[in-house]
Amino acid sequence: MFAIISDIHSNLEALTTVLADIRKRGIETIYCLGDVVGYAANPKECLDLVIENTQASVLGNHDYAVLYEPTNFNLGAEQATYWTREVLEKEEHEEKRNRRWKYLGDQQMRWTLETKLNGVNAHLDFVHASPRRPINEYLFPDDVYTTLGKINALFDRTKHICFVGHTHLPGVFLEDPDFYTPDELGWVYPIIADEKAIINVGSVGQPRDRDNRASYAFIKDNEVHFIRLKYDHEATAEKIYKVSQLDDFEGDRLFEGR
Repeated sequence: MFAIISDIHSNLEALTTVLADIRKRGIETIYCLGDVVGYAANPKECLDLVIENTQASVLGNHDYAVLYEPTNFNLGAEQATYWTREVLEKEEHEEKRNRRWKYLGDQQMRWTLETKLNGVNAHLDFVHASPRRPINEYLFPDDVYTTLGKINALFDRTKHICFVGHTHLPGVFLEDPDFYTPDELGWVYPIIADEKAIINVGSVGQPRDRDNRASYAFIKDNEVHFIRLKYDHEATAEKIYKVSQLDDFEGDRLFEGR
């Protein structure tokens, strides 16, 4: 049994709520799909918690941007990147500062796990964005209707199951092609041997599916369970409003999950 978290985006209140729920379920193994930082006001604290509580992680586009340069970011995301970098660089505790930068610098773009899930031989890929471009390709639900070539290309690069984040929209893409929201699936997707799927676990820290609850998933036996949790989004928003370099919109959107 293991949990998958993604797109925390420096939202400490959401992350602590999710980690507490994971512990309550007795889950000891956590994998992260990146974007630990960006947008909100607690990058250091979120990095520390992810470092301490996860067993493997991959690089997200906001993590990459803080390490190098923001690419194709809107103004708010770009400002948050530079502010986050400044906060990490100004850490006075040398060991903590070095550990955070090392963690970001050590992340792979793709991580693979070969395992058996309730008798099912499973090949599990973990990326931030997509099987084709693991850091920054957006895979949206509407793509199954509007860009069939893109979907076919992504499934050509999917051996069995690929877990993703990036769009902050949880659900399951199938090769048909089709897309199912967690609600349409009854909040559970069964992994079977001969069915490919690209599974978006949603966002811990900035949901965008009009549901402002934190999102994550856990795998038990051969089933993927989608979880939503209320957290103190008002506290997160207030912290954002108090930082002049962070766009107020990043706080506003937390109220409506957009």
